[in-house]
Amino acid sequence: MEMPQMAIDLAKRFEGFHRVPKNDPLRLAHPYICPAGYMTIGYGHLCAPDHPPITQQAAEAYLAQDLVIALNATLRFCPGLAAEPEERLAAIVDFTFNLGAGRLQTSTLRRRINERAWSSAKFELRRWVYGGGKVLPGLALRRDAEVLLLS
Repeated sequence: MEMPQMAIDLAKRFEGFHRVPKNDPLRLAHPYICPAGYMTIGYGHLCAPDHPPITQQAAEAYLAQDLVIALNATLRFCPGLAAEPEERLAAIVDFTFNLGAGRLQTSTLRRRINERAWSSAKFELRRWVYGGGKVLPGLALRRDAEVLLLS
């Protein structure tokens, strides 16, 4: 199955191409700790602290790989999404990319999606806004964007 463009757009929009020092003429991204406390580079790719800086092109390659993993996990745990509108699949692929397949696998969100209970799924999505024990405004905005795609 092809990656929904909306999933790519969501990930890029909410992850951003981060940590490019203003004085770097090559505009390379450097590793940083995301709000949830993970070492990250580029568009939210998990990495080691000593990962070398990367170009935007390399960040997009990492993102493509990470989104394929998220797409495969999403379809494994919510196979009915393959027959739903692309927007719904994109929303849940972005959720899975952002929080990991394990979170989707064990969630009430997964049950609601598999029941095709979209109103309840929207409610469940909005619950996933915490990082480090506190509500993160960026996650709240991201979940709102995903909820709009479930309609």
